[in-house]
Amino acid sequence: MTSGAPSEDDLLRERVRARLRDVIDPEVGLNIVDLGLVYGVEVQGGEVTVQLTMTTPACPLGDQIVEDARDRISDEVGVVAVHVDLVWEPPWSPERMSPEARQTLGWSG
Repeated sequence: MTSGAPSEDDLLRERVRARLRDVIDPEVGLNIVDLGLVYGVEVQGGEVTVQLTMTTPACPLGDQIVEDARDRISDEVGVVAVHVDLVWEPPWSPERMSPEARQTLGWSG
C-alpha cells in the first residue's frame, strides 16, 4: 500500500512544469504552458522528457522556444538529462490554452 506521498519524480515533474512557465512565446508574450504548447512532461530518475508543439509547423521561433525550454529545465536541481521532443500530433488548437491565456488574447467568449 502506498502512503499517497508524491514521489521524487512527481515532485521534479511539478518543478519542471513551473520552469516551463518561464518560457515565453515571444510572438504573443505568454508562457508555453498557458498557451497549451506543453503536451507532456515525463520524469524518470532525473531524466526529463518534454513533448512540445508549436501553434504552427512554420513557427519561426520554434527552435528558440525549444532551446529556452531545454535551458530552463537543465537548471532545475535534480535534472540529470533533458530531452525536448517537438511533436505535431494532435495539432495545437486554441482550446488547449488556459482560460487566462484566452482572456489575455481576447479569445474568451
